[in-house]
Amino acid sequence: MIKKYSVLICIAISAILIVTATLLYPGGSLFDKNSTGFDWTKNFISNLFAAKAINGSENPSRIWALTGVVFHSVGFGLFFMNMSKKMPSRHASNVLKYVGIFIILFNFLITTPLHDPMITISSTLSLLGLFYVTVFILRTRLHLFKFFCIICLLIFYYTLFLYGSGNWVLLAIMQKVSFISLMLLILGLEYFTKLEDFNLIKS
Repeated sequence: MIKKYSVLICIAISAILIVTATLLYPGGSLFDKNSTGFDWTKNFISNLFAAKAINGSENPSRIWALTGVVFHSVGFGLFFMNMSKKMPSRHASNVLKYVGIFIILFNFLITTPLHDPMITISSTLSLLGLFYVTVFILRTRLHLFKFFCIICLLIFYYTLFLYGSGNWVLLAIMQKVSFISLMLLILGLEYFTKLEDFNLIKS
């Protein structure tokens, strides 16, 4: 039972821990160093990882956020590894398996001083895995998931574009939109697609 719902358990725990972290965050954002608490439209999730909040206070939210990222990484990694078992193509299966392994082993590094390069690497690998999943979903009869996969990819790409262009105002909002949409898509694909859905695809 635990193995069957491991992705759901990890993502649910991650969400609870990160929300708890936002409630404990003392304050300060890129736009207002003297603000109070965590503002979902102005703060970045990475603000929760520092030992001190932007306003200079000790940051009690840190341990909650760090633990949340660990569960998040394990959940997303397990998802890609599970999806690799549904792929009719050995190449696609191997790509998803190694994407999942990398995410589990190294994704937590986004909470360290290696944040910026790890965001680039982690995002690239996640996009690669999601792209492979989307290609094969488009070849099934799962029409609702076709739409969700494309929308999620577009949101992800747009969020990365904002990050690259330095549009911090919109990025602060889109970061959460991308995070939530990815989480919902992964849970949907994990628990509402079956091996049989992909068996009709020629590798």
